[in-house]
Amino acid sequence: MSKIPTVALSNGVLMPAAVFGVYQIRDPKECQKAVESALAAGYRAIDTAASYGNERAVGEAIKASGIDRRELFITTKLWVEDASEEGAKRAIARSLELLGLDYLDLFLIHQPVGDVYGAWRTMQGFYQEAVLRAIGVSNFAADRFVDFAHHNAVVPHVNQIEINPFCQQKEALPILKQFGTVPEAWAPFAEGRNNLFANPTLVSVARRVGRTVGQVVLRYIHQLGAVVIAKTVRPERMAENLGIFDFELDAEDMKQIAALDLNTSQFFSHRDPKIIEWMCTRHIEH
Repeated sequence: MSKIPTVALSNGVLMPAAVFGVYQIRDPKECQKAVESALAAGYRAIDTAASYGNERAVGEAIKASGIDRRELFITTKLWVEDASEEGAKRAIARSLELLGLDYLDLFLIHQPVGDVYGAWRTMQGFYQEAVLRAIGVSNFAADRFVDFAHHNAVVPHVNQIEINPFCQQKEALPILKQFGTVPEAWAPFAEGRNNLFANPTLVSVARRVGRTVGQVVLRYIHQLGAVVIAKTVRPERMAENLGIFDFELDAEDMKQIAALDLNTSQFFSHRDPKIIEWMCTRHIEH
């Protein structure tokens, strides 16, 4: 496995360029085992969220690993029902307790819904106290992000957004760069939608460079300038997903994959009232 490079956030904090995600790994034992396997494979960055319901399992895996806390980069997220000034205080305290940590490397507003400005004021306070080493947002579209960045003292260090071959965020990436905000890609494989792993273009590029389709996709997103989150419960795939830093896609490869962009989410739209209604009414059991 090649060494995982780091990306410098605008405040100087170094974030690993490859992150292990635990979305949809709900069973505590399965989640703990997966995180332990990911850490054993070489991952040092873990991405969870209050809404995933597995922060405690992630914490148990961190504890069991015996890895020096300073070597790890742990991210979790604020769900909509706690998106307020007071709610964020409760949520940060709860996440720290569940994870068994006394600080977080990155804390994100999970959705651009609710009193995100109030939540951000709280997050800025915890950031100044070094309880949060970096703060950011998730799922903020380009226009929403620009508005938010202009009206807060601390510009988000990270915006975690969907990036995959069919949703390449060509409008958002230059804007995030302009503000010094690092893009972080969730669902890089689009959960296999559009038959991604059998896509002729991706298969052709993979054959040319002697890598798997999954590695080509992750490498492509890395070369776009984004930190990449990948999820799997299989140790062999974890190792495969980390093996993207010792090869490079050339200009023609990048051009071919760029042409796959459909410029739309493969999952849901934040402009859909039903989606926003669901986010606003969803309650998380802790």
